[in-house]
Amino acid sequence: MEDQLFDVHGKVVLITGALGQIGAEFVKAFHARGARVAVLSRSVSEEKVASAFGGLGDAERLQAHPVDITRKETIVAALDAIQASWGTPDVLINNAGVDTQPSAPPEVSGPFEDFPEEVFREVVDVNLVGTFLMTQAVGSRMRGAGKGGSIINVGSIYGMVSPVQDIYAYKAEQTGVPFIKPVAYSAAKSGIYNLTRYCATYWGRDGIRVNTLTPSGVARDTQDETFQANYTARMPIGRMADADEYNGAAIFLAADASRYMTGANLVVDGGWTAW
Repeated sequence: MEDQLFDVHGKVVLITGALGQIGAEFVKAFHARGARVAVLSRSVSEEKVASAFGGLGDAERLQAHPVDITRKETIVAALDAIQASWGTPDVLINNAGVDTQPSAPPEVSGPFEDFPEEVFREVVDVNLVGTFLMTQAVGSRMRGAGKGGSIINVGSIYGMVSPVQDIYAYKAEQTGVPFIKPVAYSAAKSGIYNLTRYCATYWGRDGIRVNTLTPSGVARDTQDETFQANYTARMPIGRMADADEYNGAAIFLAADASRYMTGANLVVDGGWTAW
């Protein structure tokens, strides 16, 4: 008998930030398991989708829609189109977000005392308000259809604990310009956790489960060696994550294997928050 615990075949899965490093891996993982996957991204285009996912096959189970998660009208337009062809979504993965990398210019990565208000608002608008808008729009449709569903909000270790600023101290030594991991990302991501808990209790009797998936840093070719060495030195598992190492957790949260789980935080961080 086939194990149905992790079956997502036929589910309608919406993924924001779907052209990003982790988001693209989510798209591939769900599509490979028979789900119908909607690629949602502010910068989506036929060329980018073909480049990222052209080899997946079965194009009828893959749609792409331009969505700016900070603008409700673009969310509604995408949901209307998806619902017209596939019906009400079963799964939403709120993966879209913005962060500040060590290569960022000093005007957006300086000391807390000088951090620009407009940058703070922009980061919160995308990472927290955008997640709220997507959750509100999709959850209301799930509830209206009476079918339940799973909403997965992607958090961050820096939403659970403060950044370790020592990791970035080398930037001042190498360039004379300090890099301070900014407050905006941490503040916005920390809000995700209680948004998750609120929605989990609000929609619990409607069969809509809402959970957070917390990743740690993913290795990129664009990261400099000193950063990777400093980051890895603090990581109990001894390395940064590969982009596809969160797929299993996402499949679990979307499938019946987690049917009694809501309002929770699934931490997949290589042990970072175990210190």
